[in-house]
Amino acid sequence: MKILALCAIGCGLVFGPRCDAQALQSGPDSWPLFRGDGGLTGASTAAIKLPLVLRWTWRDPDAVLTAPVISEEKVLVGSTTGTVVCLSAAAGKILWSSAAGAAVEGAPAIDGSAVYVGTSAGKVMRLDLARGKVRWEFATGGRIAGSPNVQRRGADSTVIVGSYDGSLYALDARTGKLRWSFPTGNFINGTAAVTGNLAAFGGCDARVHLLSIPDGVEVASVDTGSYIPGSPAAVGGRLYVGNYANKVLAVDLATGNTVWTYSTDRAGSAFFSSPAVGAGVVVIGCRDGRVHCVDQRSGRLRWTWEAGGEVDSSPLIAGSVVITGSGDGRLVLLSLSDGKECWSYDLGDPLRGSAAAAAGLVVASSEGGIVRAFGE
Repeated sequence: MKILALCAIGCGLVFGPRCDAQALQSGPDSWPLFRGDGGLTGASTAAIKLPLVLRWTWRDPDAVLTAPVISEEKVLVGSTTGTVVCLSAAAGKILWSSAAGAAVEGAPAIDGSAVYVGTSAGKVMRLDLARGKVRWEFATGGRIAGSPNVQRRGADSTVIVGSYDGSLYALDARTGKLRWSFPTGNFINGTAAVTGNLAAFGGCDARVHLLSIPDGVEVASVDTGSYIPGSPAAVGGRLYVGNYANKVLAVDLATGNTVWTYSTDRAGSAFFSSPAVGAGVVVIGCRDGRVHCVDQRSGRLRWTWEAGGEVDSSPLIAGSVVITGSGDGRLVLLSLSDGKECWSYDLGDPLRGSAAAAAGLVVASSEGGIVRAFGE
């Protein structure tokens, strides 16, 4: 573990004088980012009432679609055909489609009237939520596989995004101009979590990096022992992340120390999923064919659920249920208390990303190019 200038955290980097720093927030009617909020917690405040029924379907058979996001009664997805598509949350009717010029592999991020996306050609773009008009573009040096994130400081916002060129970028949200970049030397696959004035992320260098958003200075770096395919979750002063070597780690953001490590009991079981954190637990999918639920404080196992195949899908926690994709092509709801299956729907194709829960809906996009919305 490498620790750099950790006293900066205690002196106000996270909770100190710059208390105007804010991350994107979800709500009952909003799921604006991959994993729902700036901390990437995967926790929804939406009320889920069973049984769910299919409300609408939208199809693009030529595309693999990103995880959906929801804001202002709109559902947005990106596609491998190089478009960002905006649908009405009420009926699934297309409102607009905007060309991105290359595949969009990470979910869009919505901040008020702005939409941010990254492309496989290495571009970061800002679009208008109302009509999809492009406002600016910024070129990185490699593919962007994850979702952008946003930190707000009053009227000033910073867009945070990682690239396969090995760097994390901070951009002025209004103009798209570079504020700083931080090189890691290897691919960054996922999305950076934003908590206070910290950006926290991992990648193929096997390390969790904690950076100061105002200046891009590295505050701490933690060696996890293997590369990190997914995104971390930051909540309650801790960071939770899975890696390729069968492990989930909890890292204390104030010290950079690893608080606990959870390992699967099956060899060769990587965590490509991103964790959901809420109600005192951490829930994550694994390539061992199970969803794992561990105690948030201690890392001790509470339950596992057998999915019938690899679980790269990133679960959501919504009230008393866990929403996840399964290895056999189903969207599944599990009881948060014991992991028992309480509802499922056969999508017919894998769901490797994350569903969204807001506006009275559970929305999921499968690899067959279909967006489905479920409700009461």
